[in-house]
Amino acid sequence: MNILIADDEKHMTTILKTYFEKEGYNVWVAMDGEEALELFFSNKIDLVVLDWMMPKRSGIEVCNEIKQVSLAKVVMLTARSSHDDEFSALDIGADEYIRKPFDPRILMLRIKKMLGTEKVAAIRDLEIDFERKKVFKNGEELSLYKKEFELLTFLYENKGRILSRDSLLSSVWGMDYLGEERTVDTHIKRLRDKIGADHVITHRGMGYSFHDKNQ
Repeated sequence: MNILIADDEKHMTTILKTYFEKEGYNVWVAMDGEEALELFFSNKIDLVVLDWMMPKRSGIEVCNEIKQVSLAKVVMLTARSSHDDEFSALDIGADEYIRKPFDPRILMLRIKKMLGTEKVAAIRDLEIDFERKKVFKNGEELSLYKKEFELLTFLYENKGRILSRDSLLSSVWGMDYLGEERTVDTHIKRLRDKIGADHVITHRGMGYSFHDKNQ
């Protein structure tokens, strides 16, 4: 998992970076809003920890811009205590709102829950081993290409949500992908052939979702 920390308090970024790296996350650090957006759009970021008050671009502006084009999770950090501020952050798409000061251990627990960092998922006849990057169907290992596994992982992590082709392209292939949008359909078809068509649902004109019901 790739995490971007954006906060102009160096002491804060140092503490959080240490915690995240101990958990095995890849970490990028930005000291202002413009740098945060530059790092976000040049790397495949899964989650952004954003301070509200930052130089050049505020955290709320950065969150708004990210959420317009990406499904990456966003955690807002702020010393502001107004319920209106919390509403504003959540209203533009922030997934979590944490007031300073806070215990980094609590932040880590919330982020783990948010990212769904479970090691193995069992869905009917399918088993996904995220740690070993292996997939089994009825106990037999499937041969998935790297992008097929990444696509399956992203669909599973967002189970219950309809994901458009654009969001799948930007999140799995990257924001700078220049290929055709239909590559998503091609990979979905190949993935279905391997794991079973009942695991991925097509929503005509909207996109795809992972079928997570165990029946």
